[in-house]
Amino acid sequence: MKDENFLKENNARQLWHPMGHPGEAQAQPPKIITGAQGVRITDIDGHDPVDAVGGLWCVNLGYSNDKVKQAIADQLQALPYYSAFAGSTNPAAIEAAYATQAFFAEDGIERVFFTSGGSDSVDTCLRLARQYHRLRGQPQRTKFMSLKKGYHGTHFGGASVNGNNRFRINYEPLLAGCFHLPAPYTYRNPFNETDPEALAQAIAQVAEDEIAFQGPDSIAAFIMEPILGAGGVIVPPATLMPLMRDICDRHGILMIADEVITGFGRTGDWSGSRHWGVKPDMMSTAKGITSGYFPVGAALIGGKVADVFENADSEGAIWHGYTYSAHPVGAAAVIACLAETERLDLASNAAARGAQLHEGCLELARKYDILGDVRGGHGLMIGLEIVSDRAKKTPMDMTTMKRIHAATYEAGAMVRLGMHNILMSPPLVITEAEIETILSALDKGFAAA
Repeated sequence: MKDENFLKENNARQLWHPMGHPGEAQAQPPKIITGAQGVRITDIDGHDPVDAVGGLWCVNLGYSNDKVKQAIADQLQALPYYSAFAGSTNPAAIEAAYATQAFFAEDGIERVFFTSGGSDSVDTCLRLARQYHRLRGQPQRTKFMSLKKGYHGTHFGGASVNGNNRFRINYEPLLAGCFHLPAPYTYRNPFNETDPEALAQAIAQVAEDEIAFQGPDSIAAFIMEPILGAGGVIVPPATLMPLMRDICDRHGILMIADEVITGFGRTGDWSGSRHWGVKPDMMSTAKGITSGYFPVGAALIGGKVADVFENADSEGAIWHGYTYSAHPVGAAAVIACLAETERLDLASNAAARGAQLHEGCLELARKYDILGDVRGGHGLMIGLEIVSDRAKKTPMDMTTMKRIHAATYEAGAMVRLGMHNILMSPPLVITEAEIETILSALDKGFAAA
């Protein structure tokens, strides 16, 4: 590796960073992370804060799981790559698919299609949804329905069903035939409705009206996150996903659960859908499937969809895939990661530590008026909405948000800014003491504002 001076001198010069302005990155170079141990990261200047972001919602096992690292190393020695396109496979892919299907069998999942990440997985689900309806003699079912504030990756399909305009406007026109329902957001919604049950009913009614307007026979699928992540950790009313499951069933629309963030224990259960008692027709996953140690995702297929494909004529062929689908090294990481996820019972720790972090943030909201809303309560997903006027719910300016972020980092915790939200998704192996470190750092960050 080049020396420290070289790295600082060239930081953000050649590399464009995702989700940021390249000019701003050059003016204010990003932190250079040089190492990590447990749930702490180390930057080039020697700071070692607790990583309250979990990499990017993904490092569930923390940074020091030697069993996953060794599985990757061993597979690199045995078979570093071979294609999994029709006609060839590898032992790790077979075992990884078996383990992944078993992990989600309770959700009605019967088949697995490996991808390179979450955006790939979402696009795979969208494409298979259209093909499913073609195979059933309804090729006119091409449209997609989703939620505002929902996040579904950055491919053209995923960006088209995304419910946040900052991921859309610069790239429009996007995929035609995508429409969005109001977000299940009790803090801000067009109905001025604070009662969760009433909000769920209002959204369901909008869905029914939109389906009638679009034509029920034109809609392929509805996609939603069981808990909306990048949109601000918005926990929907408990009745919303079951209501939408019923609406989809009555109109012949597939339900896709985007479990890229919420799968593998993040919410305190093995899938987010289980919190709401819903079995989707398909699920998109990634992140926790390898704890971020290797880029892998998966589109998970329920029995109803699998039966149509596997009993179809030649039109059932899936002319879709990625060079790195079922990559043997990635598959080895999946096998080891799922085994460790279950052995360590990450879902239980996420539930306990998530409750601790959520309660601690509620206590901070009683101390600081700039905390307008505290969202979470389901595992290690927490969103803090920061306002300059609590009564008016005025979003905090970005200058102040960046000051809070910087002060929190200096005080010992890396958190993530999502506009005027602070988002937290620490590793699922985090301890009680490390949660207290995050809360103490946030306290100092808010005090600095």
